[in-house]
Amino acid sequence: MITLVTGGSKCGKSAIAEKIACGFSGKKFYIATMKPYGKDAFQAIERHRKMRCGKGFETLEKFTDVNEIVVPKKSSVLLECVGNLCANEMFTENGIFNPVEKVTDGIKYLCETAEAVTIVTNEIGSDGFSYSCEIEKYIEYMNRINHGIYIFSDNVIECIYGIPIILKGELPC
Repeated sequence: MITLVTGGSKCGKSAIAEKIACGFSGKKFYIATMKPYGKDAFQAIERHRKMRCGKGFETLEKFTDVNEIVVPKKSSVLLECVGNLCANEMFTENGIFNPVEKVTDGIKYLCETAEAVTIVTNEIGSDGFSYSCEIEKYIEYMNRINHGIYIFSDNVIECIYGIPIILKGELPC
């Protein structure tokens, strides 16, 4: 079962994704993709650690190359989040890299190896603002990655004000 949870910033998507992942009775893995860089990142990481505390997740910090993660077949994976993963893969020391295939294929691989995968992503680019060339590329890549994940997901849920709206499939919890 593959579930994609999307929404804007601080809309409750993480809580919904965790509730879905906690409904799985087997071994649970939380793949953390946020690089611990700067005060805001450390605060977000701490908030998410507190949310997961006592819920049985084994945390794997993996900022790039999610295709290298090996989990048992009868396990559940919660990937948080595609936005960080895309940025980490895109903005490299060698410049800007197109991460669409790498991120999408890496997530597909996780979906083939785990029994249940819940993926958190961000809805971006609908605010109507113009951004720098690099950010416009990031928005384009995120939209392509999100669409690719949508295609192979069983369930797609948009979170608005903490309310899950079913776009595809059903709410698996």
